[in-house]
Amino acid sequence: MAILYDTDVTLRERVATCLEDDFKHNAIETAQETFFNKRAEVVDAMPGFEDMREVAKHMRQNVTDNLDYYVRQFAQNAEANGVIMHYAPSDQDALWEILDIFEAKGASTAVKSKSMMTEEIGLNEVLEDAGVKVIETDCAENILQTAKDRPSHIVVPALHLDRDAIAKIYERERGYEGDSVPEHITHFLRKILREEFLEAEVGVRGCNFAVAETGSVTLVTNEGNGRMVDTCPPVQVVLIGIDRIVPTLADLDASMALLPRSAVGAQMTAYFSVDTGARGEGEIDGPAEVHYVIMDNGRSNMIGSQFDSMLRCCRCGACLNICPVYRHITGHGYGSIYPGPMGIVLTAALEGYENIDTLAFACTLCGACTDRCPVKIPLHELIRDHRMNMIEAGHGHAWEVPLFRGASMMWNHVPLYKGIMKVGRPVMNLMAGKEGRLDAGTQWVPILKGWTSFRDVDVLSTYRFRDWFKDHKAAAAASEDGVDTPADANEEGEGDAR
Repeated sequence: MAILYDTDVTLRERVATCLEDDFKHNAIETAQETFFNKRAEVVDAMPGFEDMREVAKHMRQNVTDNLDYYVRQFAQNAEANGVIMHYAPSDQDALWEILDIFEAKGASTAVKSKSMMTEEIGLNEVLEDAGVKVIETDCAENILQTAKDRPSHIVVPALHLDRDAIAKIYERERGYEGDSVPEHITHFLRKILREEFLEAEVGVRGCNFAVAETGSVTLVTNEGNGRMVDTCPPVQVVLIGIDRIVPTLADLDASMALLPRSAVGAQMTAYFSVDTGARGEGEIDGPAEVHYVIMDNGRSNMIGSQFDSMLRCCRCGACLNICPVYRHITGHGYGSIYPGPMGIVLTAALEGYENIDTLAFACTLCGACTDRCPVKIPLHELIRDHRMNMIEAGHGHAWEVPLFRGASMMWNHVPLYKGIMKVGRPVMNLMAGKEGRLDAGTQWVPILKGWTSFRDVDVLSTYRFRDWFKDHKAAAAASEDGVDTPADANEEGEGDAR
């Protein structure tokens, strides 16, 4: 499975590297702010947006709960449309099915539109090893393919590259001689891709939604390359996750009302295609032969589990666009083709806890992702559940269990708690810097340095909450008795109570 990459590097090492990249931080911060504002505009302009979220949530959950029925219905209707169906329980099965198609057709060239499913199974690398020339036709994906780089966002994959870097990539790899003006780079790429479209023997694509009642597949793009992949090559291969299915065209309408608004803050993408089967008799364009590869790859194991709501995900990237952790560690910090909150949940579920390092802990559990999700997946709760499962299965830090057991013992024994607090105050005061706070000067302290490297921590106050409570309780009692009480003797300490 190709979901994880750079597995020889730890999460901590990747994050440390990404934290030093100021351009990535600025690019992501700018993108998040742009998406936030644009989404707010289109959501405000759409009456009943929250009601539509609720409708989509229940529709998507209904598909998950009855997935065997909808997969069967979709396959039957697709076959009735002349589509050749393939079923792939695992990523290896999907690769074998696709390789068999290429071998049977004697094909050695392919054009691709953007697809997370092909990324998930590492299709490009496998086809290239088999002697097939594979060309990514999405502009951002072509940039990454040319640079041999990884995507940093599921919707805007080249978010981490600026125009100058892109111009240099094409200058180095493709002989580009122009400047870094985006329109000029795009014109150069368009000229190259036009020839590739016309010469390709197979078109490979993913699927945003598959409609069970008609056997149709849909594709959402902003560049038009998807339609070229659909129509130019004589053979088309569509890779479909079992979680991509919607029951009816009416349900597709509800899904499409949410997807572009949540993804990039647009009412609709530039291109939205619904394809139903191969080229018909008398038609002059479109593929003569269409193959659908329906892939499971661990998704069915999530059905009925505490994580089955993740199968509602429409891959809009809205959770990435609001996530504070993603903003700082960037998409490459996760080491997964699925970054951000949705990526943590999905990667852990598909790859297993033994393979994901401490990925489930790359989250503040702030809940912003849950609030933003168009199909109301409780993402931060699922991440918390993954953490709990990891600890129970022994995949956490070795010190966590004894540390929390010790904390539990302390909080359950009042004398012990008081004693530790009495010792803790002078110790923290000794460790504190000039400003009376634990800051970067405490780098020598294990565990604590992970926090104080980036934030200051106040030391424990000498005036405790229980002191404040005792004083105010006495003052309230005296006031009820009609006794005049002086102002609090510790006004300054009161404001600093902890």
